[in-house]
Amino acid sequence: MDHKRRIGIYGGSFDPVHLGHIEVARCVSRQFQLDELLFVPAFHAPHKLTRPVTSHLHRHAMLVLATQEEPRLCVSTVELETPERRYTVETVEHFQRLFGNDADLFFVMGADSWSDVTSWREWEKLLSMTNHIVVTRPGFAVKTDIVPQNLGLEIIDLKGGRSPVLSDRDKGVVFITDVVMKDISATEIRKAVREDRYAELTNLVPRLVTEYLKKYRLYRDSNEA
Repeated sequence: MDHKRRIGIYGGSFDPVHLGHIEVARCVSRQFQLDELLFVPAFHAPHKLTRPVTSHLHRHAMLVLATQEEPRLCVSTVELETPERRYTVETVEHFQRLFGNDADLFFVMGADSWSDVTSWREWEKLLSMTNHIVVTRPGFAVKTDIVPQNLGLEIIDLKGGRSPVLSDRDKGVVFITDVVMKDISATEIRKAVREDRYAELTNLVPRLVTEYLKKYRLYRDSNEA
């Protein structure tokens, strides 16, 4: 039987993409033996409408620079090609149509996103459509009782570095992992750039992204608190 591809979907604003995002992608890809992980930058994330987001062109360019030497990490423009607000459930439907039965999909999210998932558009449908990987961060407790039991989700705790034992289910499984312990704040990165503290970005942002931030003077005129 042919090998069924395993593809991760990692959405977000990535404003900017930083080493925390890259570490999540690398570690999750290894832990779950993903053949490919797709970064999916949002044109404008529905839950971040109160804060201006950097142009999607810049965010896409930085993602391409950050992943160009990572063979399994790619960037999808599906949400950038449709300027109207696109919800996660629509994005997952797109990839289901694109890959059909030839791939198992894993939607990757942070623990903070998981804690808010019940506020997402058609969240019950979303959780039943594919498998999910919830990546915790240092000091953040993941609650598993935020979704009702009658949804029939299978929650598998992989904290402590345990290897996933994948079930026969190709959807409706939530894996919780702490394989990534790097905690980086995009807000602090934007503040450092605004204050011309580029030297502090060495361990926070890929080198080519730092050069891009300098060249195009991103975040310099931001009034973000």
